[in-house]
Amino acid sequence: MDNISQVVSENLKNARQKKRLSLDELAKLTGVSKSMLGQIERGDVNPTISTLWKIANGLKVSFTELVMKPKVDYEVIDRQAREPLIADDGKCRNYPMFTFDSERRFETYYLEIDANGRLESTPHPDGTEEFITVFSGELVISTNGAQLKARDGDSIRFKADQEHAYTNASQEVCRLSMIIYYPN
Repeated sequence: MDNISQVVSENLKNARQKKRLSLDELAKLTGVSKSMLGQIERGDVNPTISTLWKIANGLKVSFTELVMKPKVDYEVIDRQAREPLIADDGKCRNYPMFTFDSERRFETYYLEIDANGRLESTPHPDGTEEFITVFSGELVISTNGAQLKARDGDSIRFKADQEHAYTNASQEVCRLSMIIYYPN
């Protein structure tokens, strides 16, 4: 479900079925024609904002309930399907896995850093911390004048509200998981 019309289609169908309404009944509640509602549910059209407001008001749901992907109990992320952020002339590949959500207050990444590759980072907001677990290679994190080292299976936690850098100090690809936690 990648585009807005598909998200709206599923959300409208689910909301209508949850309230046990037919398309005719929903058309009466919203002032939107039955045929238009059917096209929206099938994902055939991308409805206007005013049409979405009419539907939301008729269903007595928030506008965002119609246009946002619903929260799910689980999510499987295929790294191959993610487009990596590239640094150091391709020596560092940073895959966003779980993007920031203000309710969770963190985001996660999977990184691959080639031999002698380096990733530099500017300070994150005050109080931000990073949690790193290394799965292969040897990682050196430079922060606040310290050189923090970790190998396969080791983890590092540090305050990331200052400049910091990641360097692969081994001759193999350094693979690691990064969690960035934002306290505010």
